[in-house]
Amino acid sequence: MATATAPPVGILLAAGRGRRFDPSGTRKKLLQLLPGSHDTVLAASARTLTAALPRVLAVVRPGDDDVAAVLRAAGCEAIVCADADSGMAASLAAALRAVPEAASLIVALGDMPWVAPSTVQAVAHALAQGAIIAAPVYQGRRGNPVGLSAALLPALLALRGDEGARGLIERHGFTAVPVDDAGIVRDVDEAGDLTPR
Repeated sequence: MATATAPPVGILLAAGRGRRFDPSGTRKKLLQLLPGSHDTVLAASARTLTAALPRVLAVVRPGDDDVAAVLRAAGCEAIVCADADSGMAASLAAALRAVPEAASLIVALGDMPWVAPSTVQAVAHALAQGAIIAAPVYQGRRGNPVGLSAALLPALLALRGDEGARGLIERHGFTAVPVDDAGIVRDVDEAGDLTPR
């Protein structure tokens, strides 16, 4: 059984289809190269978590062996979510069932490669200080990743569809973690999001 002082377990959600990025489904957005980098979107997102946390689980869809390989190379444990098409909640539940002993979690998204490891560490620190929900805030905007206490496990497992932590944050409030990290509000939804800035 984990103690309250145990570091959070990272959960990286990488089981989406990325339909806005490529409606045809032929180009996986998570496997696209970042501008001016040899890193893919997913590899950068995964390494952010593994640089800050000792254990990271990443959720993939069935048959996404190429995605799972990238995640394993970055130091994550790949968890297959058989019902990934039913929404983000199913992916989250698949990861939670794999770590029922976790004292806390940090949930990140596979399409947010610009988050700094220091932000993950700051969210982890807020959880260690007793926050039930902790989220980074940049220039007044709440972003990702979100830290969650294990006290919320039953509520997390009850989520359905594409409801992520947003509903829990609205119900319970959150501890704001101020960061100087624009990456917390920047993701890759469309091909234009990979244009150099």
